Amino acid sequence: MKNIKFEIVTPERIVLKKEIIQITVPTKQGEITVLPGHIPLVASLLPGVVEIVKEDKNREIISVSGGFIEVLKDKIVILADTAERADEIDIEKAEAARKKAEETMKSIRHFDVKRFADINAKIAKELARSKAVKKWKKIDTK
Repeated sequence: MKNIKFEIVTPERIVLKKEIIQITVPTKQGEITVLPGHIPLVASLLPGVVEIVKEDKNREIISVSGGFIEVLKDKIVILADTAERADEIDIEKAEAARKKAEETMKSIRHFDVKRFADINAKIAKELARSKAVKKWKKIDTK
């Protein structure tokens, strides 16, 4: 099977740079899977879980909070707002941060659109982090 060069980058760091054979990402148009030979595209990412299948058939799970994916003939690049490999995430801290954000959301008395959007984005980010860890643990225990 043909490999694809893959890179996921945030403003702070290169999260992963590997040869892969498949990637599944959450886009605004729905979840898509890219295999070798896929048509070129650019899409916006939603907060969620990116699942990568590496050359050795092992999977890598990464949480993203949004960004873009660019698929070229032989390369895929994700520019993410934030991205963390599932094995780097502390699920207890992610769950606590999500719960705190949800409580803050409930306490908003006056409709503040910016604050509402910021807290909603925080909740989506923490949910994605938790989902990534749970998915990774299922794969890792097989």
